[in-house]
Amino acid sequence: MHRKALAASALVAALTVAGCGQTSLGPVPARPGAEPAGAGSTVQVGPVDGLGSVLVTSDGYPLYMFPPDQGRAVTCTGACAGTWPPMRLPDGETPVAGSGVQVALLGTVEAPEGGRVVTYSGWPLYTYVDDAVPGQATGQALDLNGAPWYVLRPSGELVVPAGSSSMGGTS
Repeated sequence: MHRKALAASALVAALTVAGCGQTSLGPVPARPGAEPAGAGSTVQVGPVDGLGSVLVTSDGYPLYMFPPDQGRAVTCTGACAGTWPPMRLPDGETPVAGSGVQVALLGTVEAPEGGRVVTYSGWPLYTYVDDAVPGQATGQALDLNGAPWYVLRPSGELVVPAGSSSMGGTS
């Protein structure tokens, strides 16, 4: 009986670690062959299916904002950041404005776990691990971690579906 309890405990621990996107070897890449989500410093404008031109990473993955970050603070941490990795700046780098991005709206904010996160129009920027291909925004208006997530236009406006509240609800 003791072996069964140990095996079950090991399985729960393994699933818990896997669910957080971490292993003893470090973060699990969200997309095969892509740089880790949130890596890099370039924000650009690119097409996203059904949404038009929005902010994307240098490899074309959409960038999201989270309404609870309204005070210009990163509030998605821990397990939340495993699903919605913030766009962290590599040490010594500054955010880069790609084509169509308004330099005046680009900035940074301190992350609670240390380091800096890229912001746009004051909103910390995140990627979503379930966006499997560039130009896909499966996280758009998805209500997870207490509020819906939205992509941003180059003007800094949120892309909010008609009939939705931009500050969302709770889950």
